[in-house]
Amino acid sequence: TVYALESLEVVLIGAAFEQDVKLVFMDDGVYQLTKGQDPAGIGMKNFSKTYAALGDYDVNQIFVDETSLQERGLTLDDLQPLVYEDEDDDWEEKSSIHVVSRDQLSDVIESADVLLNF
Repeated sequence: TVYALESLEVVLIGAAFEQDVKLVFMDDGVYQLTKGQDPAGIGMKNFSKTYAALGDYDVNQIFVDETSLQERGLTLDDLQPLVYEDEDDDWEEKSSIHVVSRDQLSDVIESADVLLNF
């Protein structure tokens, strides 16, 4: 949806200003990260490939609710392979996506200074 695109733009703007950005995907939001999206049927441009650029903006903490995936019949393998290069580990490529429990998500959300909900 247009809200997903706008939220992604906000994330990129925050990251461009060197903010520590973490993303949480839960409920139907997990569909934003699935592979092979074709939003032409709803009149939207496919911007899902933009998520692959997040690692270039040091957005490498993407948390996905495990329960939300399970309820929708999805697994980590159904999601785009979002990665970043870890400068502290000889630029090794690592996954940005962390599938976590609801309790772990609560900890991530509680630790945030600012929370934007889209």
